[in-house]
Amino acid sequence: MAAKKTSLDAIRARIDGIDAELLKLVDERTSLAHQVAEAKRAEGGDGKLGIRAAREAQLLRRLLASERKTASTQLVVRLWRELIGESLRIQGDFHLGVWGGQDLAKTVEMARFRFGAAPAMRRFRTPEEALAVAREPGGVAVLALEPGDRWWGSLLARPDLRVFAALPCLHATGPVSAFAVAQVEVEPSGFDETYFVTDAVGTPAAVETRFGELGFAARTLYHVQGLRLMGLSGFVQADDERLKNAPGRMNGVIGASPMPLDLS
Repeated sequence: MAAKKTSLDAIRARIDGIDAELLKLVDERTSLAHQVAEAKRAEGGDGKLGIRAAREAQLLRRLLASERKTASTQLVVRLWRELIGESLRIQGDFHLGVWGGQDLAKTVEMARFRFGAAPAMRRFRTPEEALAVAREPGGVAVLALEPGDRWWGSLLARPDLRVFAALPCLHATGPVSAFAVAQVEVEPSGFDETYFVTDAVGTPAAVETRFGELGFAARTLYHVQGLRLMGLSGFVQADDERLKNAPGRMNGVIGASPMPLDLS
């Protein structure tokens, strides 16, 4: 029993040591975020939302591909999402507006997992109110995807706003059920899905086939009151020549997102 207690005490002592080392590294990382903020202010970029969704996805994919013995994917992603969220808060205004549809609690949970605890959060009763937050300096709107609502269609008339993230960011936690929208540049991460809205008529299979004939692998995500939300495999530029022949009279790219981090 004495030997077991000694062994347990040694393990606890090692954990305490690791905690101290982690705190030093986190503190150093935070200080670097302050330096980034100062550099941006010197370059005249103070106050701009610093989200780089593609770069974040590439970082997390590298971490997840590194050798691990027991640290789970969810633990790694949650830890670094918290660190990234705090860095964004340090660099400038950063806040969330959330519309959760029929399940607000679920959408809030996904938003916190994706952006961490750092940004302030407001909850809204309508998607229009949440989208207004995305037009504020430092604002990000997180909106649920629901079969009966087509708020995403309004982005066709708002080219300043773009979908840049699909939630949840891990396939293991469920299918895509919310989008994050902001005034940010959307860049390719190397493994992405582009979101396209169209009023094309026909069955889902027929519309997908028409996209296929143009060279796109497409899937229908939602079809609400004459509008379709499509997912196009890969990163597709809004001015891609092939899209000139895309089905539908009213259509266009509304953004793109890295694919779930636990898919390759």
